[in-house]
Amino acid sequence: MGRTADYSKQSCSIAAALEVIGDPWTLLVIRDAFSGLSRFEQWQEHLGVARNVLAARLKTLVAHGILEPRVYSERPLRHEYVLTKKGKDLYAVLLTLHGWGSKYMYGDGAGVAIIHKACGNLLDPGLACNCCGEKVERRDIELVKRPGKPVGEIMAELRAKEEAA
Repeated sequence: MGRTADYSKQSCSIAAALEVIGDPWTLLVIRDAFSGLSRFEQWQEHLGVARNVLAARLKTLVAHGILEPRVYSERPLRHEYVLTKKGKDLYAVLLTLHGWGSKYMYGDGAGVAIIHKACGNLLDPGLACNCCGEKVERRDIELVKRPGKPVGEIMAELRAKEEAA
């Protein structure tokens, strides 16, 4: 699929995630799924992406359990794609990426503003600990190396599971 980076020898959660969602257009497909788009033609029209590229991205997202195809027309056979729980768990990633892009790329002056309904203010996404609820800053965390599998090994296992299913 035209991948220019090979993360297969990395033992890193970020590298493993990039293997699935790091291709051009993929995060925009997911973004639009959160906005209610679910059909190939909708994405193609909204993004202007080449049909073969969009088809490849949808296939990858389905293969990795981020989107789930559902038949909406028998004749001709057509599918819509809905976010799975795994896909919905990417929402915080998109909010954080939006916050970064808005702050550093647009200077809070363009694109879509995300308003926190509870307080009516612009959302400034941040991280909070699931256990204690405290806001988490870089200085509050410690990185501890854990033994892990290289991304290539993880991806091979996922492909084997998909082929067996």
